[in-house]
Amino acid sequence: MPLVEGCRHSLEVSIPVQEVERETGQVIEDLQKRAKLRGFRPGKAPVSIIRKEFAGEVRRKVLESLIPKHLTKRFEAENLNVVGSPDIKDVHFHEGEPLRFTAEFEVVPDIELKDYKDVEIPYHDPEVTDKDIEKRVEEIRDQKAQFVNVDPRPIQDGDFAVLTIESIGGVEGEPVRQDEMVLEIGGAGSLPAFTENVRGLTPGDEKEFEVAYPADYDSGRLAGRTVRFHAMLKGIRRKDLPELNDEFAQDLGDYRNVDELREAVRKSIFAQRQLESQQAAKDQIVDKLVDWHDFAVPEAFVERQVRSRVEQGVRAMADRGLDPRSIKIDWEKAKASQRDKAVREVKASLLLTRIAEREAIGATRDEVDREVERVARQQREPVAALQLRFEKDGTLGAIASHIRTEKTLNFLFEHARKTAD
Repeated sequence: MPLVEGCRHSLEVSIPVQEVERETGQVIEDLQKRAKLRGFRPGKAPVSIIRKEFAGEVRRKVLESLIPKHLTKRFEAENLNVVGSPDIKDVHFHEGEPLRFTAEFEVVPDIELKDYKDVEIPYHDPEVTDKDIEKRVEEIRDQKAQFVNVDPRPIQDGDFAVLTIESIGGVEGEPVRQDEMVLEIGGAGSLPAFTENVRGLTPGDEKEFEVAYPADYDSGRLAGRTVRFHAMLKGIRRKDLPELNDEFAQDLGDYRNVDELREAVRKSIFAQRQLESQQAAKDQIVDKLVDWHDFAVPEAFVERQVRSRVEQGVRAMADRGLDPRSIKIDWEKAKASQRDKAVREVKASLLLTRIAEREAIGATRDEVDREVERVARQQREPVAALQLRFEKDGTLGAIASHIRTEKTLNFLFEHARKTAD
């Protein structure tokens, strides 16, 4: 039996001398057939010389042949679900003796599941009020609005300014320049400094002013900086909202009147909120299951999850316009800070996999095919070509795993004991 410490196992393996000699003889015979040695025709060099001249290659080939084969046999015999590639140590390989070595490796833990079908969670279906519906309808009207040019006059709150701006200080590298920036004066999405300095200008007016950007501003290049701009007001626009009537509803889709539009909006809001509420409930279920189950996890899985979390952080920086290379980051500290969360995520994944096995939950071929077809439409690629690529790079397996996880989460939610908040 293997020596065990958490998920780390150690096996001592011994291969009979007869099998070692047989494999060694086969390797030497193969080398003899193609060896080119001075003074000998191909295939005629004596075995003793082949053994001496190619000792290193003989050793390598014998080990490469026998070690994986015998390890696999032991793994299967002892029902070990091995993670990654084993570390081979203490190899004892001498002529006339058995081949002995030690293999160290990690295994997927054998989880003893506790009750997972009656997890208590606070949950109720979301509510959608008339106010929610009207707000969404107004958002739709806003999206369908048209902008109309206004005759020159001093610009005021509610107007949309059309500006040419260029930075003249406070930004490293190339100046920030926009030839036609549209800004709502007094709008919630407009920085107050822009509103205060542009309000009252008439088309053709120019002005210089400073803007202090917050540290969490979307553009990493401007975040936390105070930038001086030169701006010119090119024009003024007014937003005209379409009238809310049956004709407007009909233009949006298969609705006969505004009432049908409002009902569709209600269903859309409900579905969105229900999805969010159920996802939050599923997260609570998983958190409780992780808390209830105490088991070791493979370090290889944890390291992979830590790396994934750190890479997500780097991508988030890049999305905000920041160059991670320009920021002094203690990567070892960053990895250490992610470890606890990574361990919980690995535990959650292993638990969900174990529950899926217990309940015979899996992805069907039709479910995987539908997901491939969805991605193909999204990426505008032929389904067959995408299917072939996904088969080669392992994406099909990842898709099937994701579907199985989602179905397992749905199963847990359906069997949870839901209570009022």
